[in-house]
Amino acid sequence: MAEPPEADDRTPSGANPGATGPEPELRGVDLARRALEEARAAARAAGKSVGQGRASPRKGGVRALRRRSGWSGAHPDERDPQTLASLAMQLAKGRGWSAKVAEGTVFGRWASVVGEDIASHAQPISLENGVLSIQAESTAWATQLRMFQSQILAKIAAAVGNGVVKQLRINGPTAPSWRKGERHIKGRGPRDTYG
Repeated sequence: MAEPPEADDRTPSGANPGATGPEPELRGVDLARRALEEARAAARAAGKSVGQGRASPRKGGVRALRRRSGWSGAHPDERDPQTLASLAMQLAKGRGWSAKVAEGTVFGRWASVVGEDIASHAQPISLENGVLSIQAESTAWATQLRMFQSQILAKIAAAVGNGVVKQLRINGPTAPSWRKGERHIKGRGPRDTYG
């Protein structure tokens, strides 16, 4: 009778000495499980329990976990790339320029704020103390704009925010002036010399 093979000192640690043949090679999920078990054993040996050293959602929230781990997840994060417009708005808010930026938006984006039709017949002239002066190309357009004043104010408020433009001053085209020079005399003007 053949005697069973004796276990020699060359058997790898963790291998079953009573097993016959080489240990099968681990792949996929089994390899991942083995790596996880080894990592847990190493952590226990180092004196930490599994899960220690992580931020718990109860103790610092997910933000603390994000800061430590470096992942941002599927939701927007302050570390994600920002648009130039949002960075410019943050700079304007930080320096107290928000009101001036909003005023500039009324003039710079006039056509997109009030619409192409109105913008082709009326232009903003000045904005002082919340009163926007608009110059219309004809008296008919000035009358129409006065009738739709509340809708125009609502469009401006939706584009740049409430309180930037509080009132509209709509002017029609200016008539020719007969005044010449710095000084003049009150009265009918040149018409009284015609006859």
